[in-house]
Amino acid sequence: MRSLRELGDLTGRRVLVAGGVGHLGRACVEALDEVGAEVVAVDIDGTGDVIRADLSCEHDARRAVREARALLGGLDVLVHCAALVGSDQLPGWGVPFAEQTVEAWEAALRVNLTSAFVLVHEAREALAAAGNGSVILFGSIYGLVGPDWALYEGTSMANPTAYGAAKGGVLQLVRYLATTLAPRVRVNAISPGGVQRGQPEAFRTRYKARTPLRRMASEEDVKGAVAFLASDLSAYVTGHNLVVDGGWTAW
Repeated sequence: MRSLRELGDLTGRRVLVAGGVGHLGRACVEALDEVGAEVVAVDIDGTGDVIRADLSCEHDARRAVREARALLGGLDVLVHCAALVGSDQLPGWGVPFAEQTVEAWEAALRVNLTSAFVLVHEAREALAAAGNGSVILFGSIYGLVGPDWALYEGTSMANPTAYGAAKGGVLQLVRYLATTLAPRVRVNAISPGGVQRGQPEAFRTRYKARTPLRRMASEEDVKGAVAFLASDLSAYVTGHNLVVDGGWTAW
């Protein structure tokens, strides 16, 4: 029987992190690097070893997978944490429901949901060939529950409709892919709660009061989750949504 240290060791595993320059993406890259993986980030921005790609474009997304596969010599793990979020500046997006547009809705679904499908579709053969393939998609508490608008009163913060709809779609995509790509590839989700990142004090205070652990999430909170799902620590786990929300959805 292997030790826990051996089960969690990703030495020799090759990983693509889509959205790897963002806040959560950087945490994923850091975590996987710390447990020995060789990691390549894909993002629309970035310098150095980052593969630049607009994930809303199918051609770009598929090219990024091929480039990462060639660079790494294969692919064992694919992490998708790229997303348009409530603070993004997009016409018809971070506004009241009556002002939200189909254009913003479609743009969000392209990044938050469709790109996950495209990346896995392009990577499926490489992941299966690896023999221990793992896909980790990022959901959200808003893929599980609706927004509590009392949190947002008196702030300029937004919770666009398409965000929650896309994240709900991600969770169903996980279930579909888990049964479709088995037994060669495991597919799971991580659904974080709200991450503290410069929100108005009123929002933070209300959010913490509504959370059993009485704090918002930090990027560090996802590191253990992504290392677990990427490694053999979770070798018999697939189709699962690991909720990292301080108990938010337990009420």
